[in-house]
Amino acid sequence: MSDQALSIGELQTHFSEMEHKRRLYTALFLGASLVVFFGGFYIADDLNSGGFWQGLAKFFDYPYEIVVESIEADRWAGLLVDYFPALIETVNMAGVSTLVGALLAMILAFCSSRNLGIFAPLVPIARRAMDITRAFPELILALFLIFLLGASPIPAMIAVTFHTAGALGKLFSEVNENIDSKPLEGLQATGATWLQRMRFGVLPQVLPNYCSYALLRFEINIRASAILGFVGAGGIGQEFKTAISWGAGADISALFTLLFITIVVIDQISSRIRRNLVGGTFQMA
Repeated sequence: MSDQALSIGELQTHFSEMEHKRRLYTALFLGASLVVFFGGFYIADDLNSGGFWQGLAKFFDYPYEIVVESIEADRWAGLLVDYFPALIETVNMAGVSTLVGALLAMILAFCSSRNLGIFAPLVPIARRAMDITRAFPELILALFLIFLLGASPIPAMIAVTFHTAGALGKLFSEVNENIDSKPLEGLQATGATWLQRMRFGVLPQVLPNYCSYALLRFEINIRASAILGFVGAGGIGQEFKTAISWGAGADISALFTLLFITIVVIDQISSRIRRNLVGGTFQMA
């Protein structure tokens, strides 16, 4: 009994020593990380033409100038009307990109889900295709397409569609892999074809989550389409670039207000639709 008690005591002592070493190593690692972080920060700050802390003190100067110019503008509300067509163009770009990208994502998702009885060699091909589409940022792809196709909304739509297909395809495939397999087994037992099993056994289970993810991606694509406008892809982003280049504070605030209101409205509508779809209470008004 004493030997057992002694071994337990030795074990507790050894555990305490290991815990002390772990805390010491953690503290040393955090300390070294902080030294490297702040040392690199000050070195980079010294190499800059302007200091970070001096610039931080002027952080609110530019927004203040924009607000003052907006208040003093004679027809600030009229600017909202003037830039509204550019906003509609951005929303249309995001809408078409989301719709086409979601359809491509469904195809990739069904081809990459092993539990759906798809042709096995097709699964890794579809998964690598989704990896490739997610690997290219929309901005880089849009710049490349603008070089080939010229400055227009088409390169932005292709770039956003390309990325949307990979991002939604990954989410859709995870939804497919978590379905209940019993309806599929029942349909297969009755002699249903693969397409019939997908139509009546899989889609009713996955469509609510598909719609939820697609609506969420639509919100993201609106912001992506606005950013791509800075590189000449059209829409409200291009108007932003022009206004910032000319230093037109009233125009900048009007464009920001339009974009902010649009994102908030779409976010609220999409969130309500997603809740109704997932909860099974969706009703057409």
